[in-house]
Amino acid sequence: EIADGGTLFLDEIGDLPLDLQVKLLRALQEGELERVGGTRQVRVDVRVIAATHRDLEALVHEGRFRADLFYRLHVFPIRTPALRERPEDVPELVRYFVLKYAAKLGKRIESVPRELLDRLAAYSWPGNIRELANVIERSVILSRGTTLELEGFMPAPAIQTSGGPPAARTLEELERLHIVETL
Repeated sequence: EIADGGTLFLDEIGDLPLDLQVKLLRALQEGELERVGGTRQVRVDVRVIAATHRDLEALVHEGRFRADLFYRLHVFPIRTPALRERPEDVPELVRYFVLKYAAKLGKRIESVPRELLDRLAAYSWPGNIRELANVIERSVILSRGTTLELEGFMPAPAIQTSGGPPAARTLEELERLHIVETL
C-alpha cells in the first residue's frame, strides 16, 4: 500500500512460500490488497521488480513456485551474471567497497595491492557481491595502515608444502590471528 504509485522491490522471490505466492499473485492480478486485520480491499497501482538467485523455471517444474506467478513476474527478465562469471568486475567493486567502508569507519585506506586484487578476482564468490562486501568491510576494519590487508579472510592460493613446520611468526602475529579467527 505504501508503494502505491511507485515501485515495489521483492528480493529473493524464489524463497517465497506457496501460500504467500497465492496472495501476491492475487494482489498483482487484481491491483488490490487487504490490510492485515482489515475488512475491505484497498486499490494499489504498483510496479513490481522481483529478484532471486534461484532458477524459477526449475522451481515451477518442481511444483515449488506457481507457474501463474512466474509468468506474471516474467514480463521483462534481466539476468545478471554471478560475480564468479565476471571476475573483471572485482577490482572496481573492491575499490568501491573500500571507499564506502573506509568513509563509514573513518579510516584512510589509500591502496589495494595488485596481488590482493588478483586473489579476490580468482575466488569463486559463492555468496556473490554480498560476500565480497563483507570481506572488504572486515578487511577495512582490521587493516592497520593505509593499505588494505586481507589476511585470514580468503583462501590462500594453493601452495605445495613439504610437510615441514609452519613458518615462524611473532607472538603479536599469532595473537592477532587468534583474535581474527575467534571473531
